[in-house]
Amino acid sequence: MKLDMLQSLYERTGPFASVYLDTGRAVPQGEQRIELRFKGRAEQLEGADQATLEALGDVFTDVNLAASGRAAFACGGEVLYTEALPDKPRREIARWSPLPHVMPLLAQRGENVPHIQVLVDHAGADVIVVGAGSPRRSTVQAQDWPLQKTGKGGWSQRRYESSVEEAWEQNAKAVAEAVDKEVRRMDIVLVVVAGDPKSVSLLQSHLGHEASERVVLVEHGNRAAGSDPFPFHKEVEAAIDDWLDQRQGALMERYGEALPRGLAVEGLPAVTKAFREGRVDTLLIVDHSDADGTVWIGPEGGQLATDREELREWGVSDPVEERADAALARAVAMTNAELAFVPRLEAPDEVAALLRF
Repeated sequence: MKLDMLQSLYERTGPFASVYLDTGRAVPQGEQRIELRFKGRAEQLEGADQATLEALGDVFTDVNLAASGRAAFACGGEVLYTEALPDKPRREIARWSPLPHVMPLLAQRGENVPHIQVLVDHAGADVIVVGAGSPRRSTVQAQDWPLQKTGKGGWSQRRYESSVEEAWEQNAKAVAEAVDKEVRRMDIVLVVVAGDPKSVSLLQSHLGHEASERVVLVEHGNRAAGSDPFPFHKEVEAAIDDWLDQRQGALMERYGEALPRGLAVEGLPAVTKAFREGRVDTLLIVDHSDADGTVWIGPEGGQLATDREELREWGVSDPVEERADAALARAVAMTNAELAFVPRLEAPDEVAALLRF
């Protein structure tokens, strides 16, 4: 995963407050309970200024930001980034430290897979684009009549049915154009399609090459009013999981081939050195792992080392000790690398990196 959305965090000078809180409100007096939970965690932020604590408190008690869990990062009296969690946090955390503690958020959230959901019929399609931010929903239609064949016969039947098929064709073309545009614009990796079989076939015939290669057809899902969306959503999730499994398999295969050729490194000392040299393409880290241990960091994203004196030799006059996972996350974000969580890794510190060169 790319960490572009976090870059603005590292443009600020810390220390930072990082808070992960269970914010479920499905109990009586839920808001008061959350406020008490936050106050309990805030007591652990020793050294944090009052303005920063108040800004965080406002976020966690804002009913408009209701979620099962939430992570927030702040400094200088300002919340710099906050994100709802898909469930309550695996562990509630409150930390005041040189860098924001983002790795638990990234591990729990998982990779965002930019994709398009398409429910298509003869009248057009409902198109949902899921990328950064909230999903964008739109309805695509070129013609709204005639759409239904009558089968009544008569001298005009052939001409009428030809008009109906032309309307279907035009709607499929319009949907394909909309999908093609989003694929190019959003770097989409999957196009999940369901709906009327004839309309699905027409849509496929008009999609451009790039979108066609990303199409996954699923069985359930239609645009009919009152239809149950759950089966379609489950199939979308399954398609995304399959894509992630395939991507992870390809990544680990690449890692296995790269290591003996010197295009991958293992363990914190080697990985931090590769970041300093600007060589890291993808950081591999075991999910649930906190990259045990600490490293030394400088003010810039690629300045990190397991040895303080080594970092001094790289021009950092006053290295600061920090959690390894926090430093690695900053290095990924600020060197345009990628982060990949893997279930297991036979490497020291459960950390490795694929290199650019």
